[in-house]
Amino acid sequence: MTQARQVFKSPNKTPVSLRLLDRLNSSDPAVAAIGKITDASRQRATGCANRQMADLNSLAIFAKVVAASSFSEAARRLKMPISTVSRRVADLEDQLGTRLLERSTRNLRLTEIGAEIYQHAKLSAELGEAVHNIVSNQLSDVSGTLSLSAPPSLSDSLLAPLIGGFQSSYPDVRIRVLVTDRTIDHIAEGVDVAIVANTFLKDSSQVARRILRFRHLLVASPAYLAKTASIEHPRDLADHPLLAFLFWRTENSWTLVHQGTGGEETINFTPYVAMNDFTGLSSLLLDGKGIGVIPPIVQSGHLKAGKLVEVLPEWHFPAVDLCLVHLGNRHISRPLRLFIEFASQMAPSLFPNLPT
Repeated sequence: MTQARQVFKSPNKTPVSLRLLDRLNSSDPAVAAIGKITDASRQRATGCANRQMADLNSLAIFAKVVAASSFSEAARRLKMPISTVSRRVADLEDQLGTRLLERSTRNLRLTEIGAEIYQHAKLSAELGEAVHNIVSNQLSDVSGTLSLSAPPSLSDSLLAPLIGGFQSSYPDVRIRVLVTDRTIDHIAEGVDVAIVANTFLKDSSQVARRILRFRHLLVASPAYLAKTASIEHPRDLADHPLLAFLFWRTENSWTLVHQGTGGEETINFTPYVAMNDFTGLSSLLLDGKGIGVIPPIVQSGHLKAGKLVEVLPEWHFPAVDLCLVHLGNRHISRPLRLFIEFASQMAPSLFPNLPT
């Protein structure tokens, strides 16, 4: 339930919650209970004639504390911090202008008015659950628009299968895709979730969910390797045309780690071809234009068919994580939540046994 601390007011200055109650059938037990709570607070709290109606969320939390006989146990059941539970009950007492609970280090005891309000607070919790069920039923049919962003080269191998599979299950969800290799602004660009490799979250509001882990592969075509001298060490790469994924920089570097000794080797070079698209680089490598690095999730059929083969297989690049990055976990749309779960399960099935 939304933790709104205050009652929203309309232009006529009458709280929306009170106007809604006026329109509802006053014989409804839950409505009558809420009215009794308000009456009780007005009658018993000195100087609170103009106070707002008791917050339903705080009443429900208060009811949980009493039922659990403990702030800590109530917090566990509500999946909230103890400090939040304690503060909400204290806020409720301030709002009503009266103490509801007597607290000691070991025990809680209801005051006289607290015992009376508790009986009605239980009804407010039931009312909240009923409202939640109404919303859940309304959301049972998933629809809307989902906006994604992804780096170049993943459209065929990853995006198309994910989108096709997801829309087969949820045909009423429309999907928009922005293909880019730059860092995107989720809010300014209206992107719900971004597919990002090796993400380092600088914004605490962002959440990352890993869907794949793999290492890039140093590859060339068999035809190219057949016409060149053997490559025994990363240093030998300097004698070959190297193809790299980049555009803005003129220089590049690769760092590889030997799997037997753990030795690390970094080579710095100026690429023979630089391109910010792995699919294009893969085509050039197939044509025997040199040696390059590609992720195993791009044009993976070429590797399986032996059209591209790994160079220096005992030297590995560090593993990278491919993640879904979105803003926060609270109140995200149902299409987004379902897509995250769907992609997390489907992506590994599309690429089993990835090299790491």
